[in-house]
Amino acid sequence: MNEKYAQIINLPHHTSLSRPKMSKSDRAAQFAPYSALSGYEDAVEETARLTDRRIELDEYEVERINQSLTDLLSSPPDTRAAITYFRPDPKKGGGAYVTVVDEIGKINEAAREITLISGTTIKIDDILSLDVLGKQGFNMF
Repeated sequence: MNEKYAQIINLPHHTSLSRPKMSKSDRAAQFAPYSALSGYEDAVEETARLTDRRIELDEYEVERINQSLTDLLSSPPDTRAAITYFRPDPKKGGGAYVTVVDEIGKINEAAREITLISGTTIKIDDILSLDVLGKQGFNMF
Protein backbone atom coordinates (compact mmCIF):
# COMPACT_ATOMS: atom_id res chain seq x y z
CA MET A 1 0.00 0.00 0.00
CA ASN A 2 1.10 3.56 -0.53
CA GLU A 3 2.92 4.98 2.49
CA LYS A 4 1.35 8.35 1.87
CA TYR A 5 -2.06 7.21 3.27
CA ALA A 6 -0.91 4.75 5.90
CA GLN A 7 -1.70 7.14 8.76
CA ILE A 8 -5.36 7.68 7.79
CA ILE A 9 -6.44 4.48 6.08
CA ASN A 10 -7.78 2.81 9.24
CA LEU A 11 -9.33 5.85 10.91
CA PRO A 12 -13.12 5.75 11.61
CA HIS A 13 -15.40 7.63 9.20
CA HIS A 14 -16.10 11.20 10.33
CA THR A 15 -19.71 11.97 11.36
CA SER A 16 -20.72 15.58 11.93
CA LEU A 17 -22.28 16.42 15.27
CA SER A 18 -23.78 19.73 14.07
CA ARG A 19 -25.30 18.69 10.72
CA PRO A 20 -27.89 15.96 10.04
CA LYS A 21 -26.97 13.04 7.80
CA MET A 22 -27.98 13.64 4.16
CA SER A 23 -30.57 11.27 2.72
CA LYS A 24 -29.65 8.98 -0.16
CA SER A 25 -32.01 10.81 -2.55
CA ASP A 26 -30.44 14.18 -1.69
CA ARG A 27 -26.96 12.75 -2.21
CA ALA A 28 -28.03 11.26 -5.55
CA ALA A 29 -29.42 14.65 -6.66
CA GLN A 30 -25.93 16.12 -6.40
CA PHE A 31 -24.82 13.82 -9.17
CA ALA A 32 -27.86 14.20 -11.45
CA PRO A 33 -27.04 14.92 -15.10
CA TYR A 34 -26.40 18.54 -15.91
CA SER A 35 -28.49 20.05 -18.71
CA ALA A 36 -26.13 22.21 -20.74
CA LEU A 37 -28.93 23.38 -23.04
CA SER A 38 -31.49 24.82 -20.66
CA GLY A 39 -34.81 25.42 -22.39
CA TYR A 40 -34.03 23.01 -25.22
CA GLU A 41 -36.67 20.48 -24.11
CA ASP A 42 -39.30 23.25 -23.90
CA ALA A 43 -38.40 24.45 -27.39
CA VAL A 44 -38.74 20.93 -28.81
CA GLU A 45 -42.13 20.48 -27.12
CA GLU A 46 -43.35 23.84 -28.46
CA THR A 47 -42.25 22.94 -31.99
CA ALA A 48 -44.02 19.58 -31.76
CA ARG A 49 -47.28 21.16 -30.56
CA LEU A 50 -49.80 21.11 -33.40
CA THR A 51 -51.88 24.06 -34.50
CA ASP A 52 -54.65 24.34 -37.07
CA ARG A 53 -54.61 26.53 -40.14
CA ARG A 54 -57.29 29.15 -40.60
CA ILE A 55 -59.96 27.96 -43.05
CA GLU A 56 -60.74 30.44 -45.81
CA LEU A 57 -64.51 30.68 -46.25
CA ASP A 58 -66.11 30.93 -49.67
CA GLU A 59 -68.65 33.63 -50.49
CA TYR A 60 -71.64 31.38 -49.67
CA GLU A 61 -70.35 30.59 -46.19
CA VAL A 62 -69.62 34.28 -45.57
CA GLU A 63 -73.18 35.12 -46.67
CA ARG A 64 -74.59 32.45 -44.33
CA ILE A 65 -72.65 33.96 -41.38
CA ASN A 66 -73.80 37.47 -42.35
CA GLN A 67 -77.41 36.24 -42.39
CA SER A 68 -76.97 34.73 -38.92
CA LEU A 69 -75.53 38.06 -37.72
CA THR A 70 -78.59 39.85 -39.13
CA ASP A 71 -80.81 37.36 -37.28
CA LEU A 72 -78.85 38.06 -34.09
CA LEU A 73 -79.34 41.80 -34.43
CA SER A 74 -83.10 41.35 -34.62
CA SER A 75 -83.33 38.82 -31.78
CA PRO A 76 -84.01 39.51 -28.06
CA PRO A 77 -81.06 40.67 -25.90
CA ASP A 78 -80.63 37.39 -23.99
CA THR A 79 -80.39 35.22 -27.12
CA ARG A 80 -77.83 32.45 -27.04
CA ALA A 81 -75.62 31.48 -29.95
CA ALA A 82 -73.26 28.63 -30.79
CA ILE A 83 -70.15 30.16 -32.36
CA THR A 84 -67.20 28.28 -33.79
CA TYR A 85 -64.29 30.63 -34.36
CA PHE A 86 -60.56 30.62 -35.02
CA ARG A 87 -58.41 31.60 -32.04
CA PRO A 88 -54.83 32.43 -33.18
CA ASP A 89 -51.98 30.83 -31.25
CA PRO A 90 -49.99 33.48 -29.34
CA LYS A 91 -46.65 31.64 -29.73
CA LYS A 92 -46.58 30.35 -33.29
CA GLY A 93 -48.39 30.39 -36.61
CA GLY A 94 -51.82 28.86 -36.80
CA GLY A 95 -54.24 28.42 -33.95
CA ALA A 96 -57.25 26.39 -32.90
CA TYR A 97 -60.96 26.32 -33.64
CA VAL A 98 -63.06 26.83 -30.53
CA THR A 99 -66.83 26.46 -30.11
CA VAL A 100 -68.66 28.44 -27.44
CA VAL A 101 -72.35 28.54 -26.56
CA ASP A 102 -73.24 31.70 -24.66
CA GLU A 103 -75.55 34.69 -24.55
CA ILE A 104 -74.67 37.55 -26.86
CA GLY A 105 -73.71 40.64 -24.89
CA LYS A 106 -72.94 43.18 -27.60
CA ILE A 107 -72.31 43.28 -31.35
CA ASN A 108 -69.93 46.04 -32.41
CA GLU A 109 -70.41 46.36 -36.16
CA ALA A 110 -67.75 49.08 -36.55
CA ALA A 111 -65.04 46.98 -34.87
CA ARG A 112 -66.54 43.79 -36.35
CA GLU A 113 -66.63 42.07 -32.97
CA ILE A 114 -69.12 40.11 -30.87
CA THR A 115 -68.82 40.26 -27.09
CA LEU A 116 -70.43 37.44 -25.14
CA ILE A 117 -71.92 37.71 -21.65
CA SER A 118 -68.92 35.76 -20.32
CA GLY A 119 -66.63 38.56 -21.55
CA THR A 120 -65.17 36.67 -24.51
CA THR A 121 -64.69 38.90 -27.55
CA ILE A 122 -64.78 37.26 -30.97
CA LYS A 123 -63.77 38.93 -34.22
CA ILE A 124 -66.48 38.46 -36.82
CA ASP A 125 -63.84 37.69 -39.47
CA ASP A 126 -62.64 34.72 -37.35
CA ILE A 127 -66.09 33.04 -37.23
CA LEU A 128 -66.38 29.70 -38.99
CA SER A 129 -70.01 29.00 -38.05
CA LEU A 130 -72.71 30.87 -36.16
CA ASP A 131 -75.98 29.27 -35.05
CA VAL A 132 -78.53 31.50 -33.34
CA LEU A 133 -80.25 29.68 -30.47
CA GLY A 134 -83.30 30.63 -28.44
CA LYS A 135 -83.39 31.28 -24.71
CA GLN A 136 -83.39 27.55 -23.92
CA GLY A 137 -80.72 26.71 -26.49
CA PHE A 138 -83.06 25.62 -29.29
CA ASN A 139 -82.37 26.73 -32.83
CA MET A 140 -84.53 29.77 -33.64
CA PHE A 141 -83.90 30.09 -37.36
